[in-house]
Amino acid sequence: MICSSTALRAQSGDTSFKVKPDSSQAAAVFLQDSVVKKARVHMYDTVMQQLAKTNRYLNTAGKTPVYDINPLRHDQRQDWLVYLVGGVLLLLGIIRTAYLKYFSDLFRAFLNPTLSQRQLKDQLSQSPFPNFLLNAFFVVSLGLYLYLMMYRLNYPTDAIAWMLIPGLMLLVGLIYAVKYIVLKFCGWLFGNEDLIDAYVFILYLINKILGILLAPFLVILAFCRPEIAATSLYISVFFIVLLIVYRYVRSYSLVRQYLSFSKLHFFLYLCAFEVVPVLIITKVLLIWLTGNP
Repeated sequence: MICSSTALRAQSGDTSFKVKPDSSQAAAVFLQDSVVKKARVHMYDTVMQQLAKTNRYLNTAGKTPVYDINPLRHDQRQDWLVYLVGGVLLLLGIIRTAYLKYFSDLFRAFLNPTLSQRQLKDQLSQSPFPNFLLNAFFVVSLGLYLYLMMYRLNYPTDAIAWMLIPGLMLLVGLIYAVKYIVLKFCGWLFGNEDLIDAYVFILYLINKILGILLAPFLVILAFCRPEIAATSLYISVFFIVLLIVYRYVRSYSLVRQYLSFSKLHFFLYLCAFEVVPVLIITKVLLIWLTGNP
């Protein structure tokens, strides 16, 4: 007992004695840290790396990179325009498919002004429903074209598009409805119903052709880049002016068969009943959209 107490006293009095750490625990911690730090390699990554080295289309070593940068679409609220333009084109396709003979007679009457007006009028009047559909398509096409024109000319149209597009279509339909009523009334009043019927036939014939002609320009103005849209806008305006001039040339030659008048009187008629109303309507629309007189 004396020896054991002496040994205990010696151990307690020795302050320089240090306990060695367990080597097995240190090895376990080292193994655990090494497992965490080492990234796992998936088979997919290995296959793709091998494919990138062997495939000539995927191997970019030594090749100059080509960057295809597309501009961001800032306005995401124009998706409805896709459905609107698609619906207009679908309407034209349905009319074209359902009334193929009417379409052929329509373009034959447009391209052959020397044919008998009464014969062409009788052929086209046999199908009143497609005649109404194409007149309605002209109203829709021209109204949407006017909206896209203002949109490309940077007029503020986004906030009131839901009201502006139907308003323009209604305005176009109202203008030509009033013109039709006034012409019919003048024909009855002055006893020249045959002349008015022939003139109305030419007027709405050109309108139908114009409505069909504007269909591809609607797609370009709605979805193409500003440079392409601006060019197509000028081209479309050129075709519109050309058709209007062609309409008045045919109308002048027709009216000369019934009435004798000077070219000055015909020019005054154009300014009073054709040019001035269009200028007034354009001025009113610009004041309404911009607020500037």
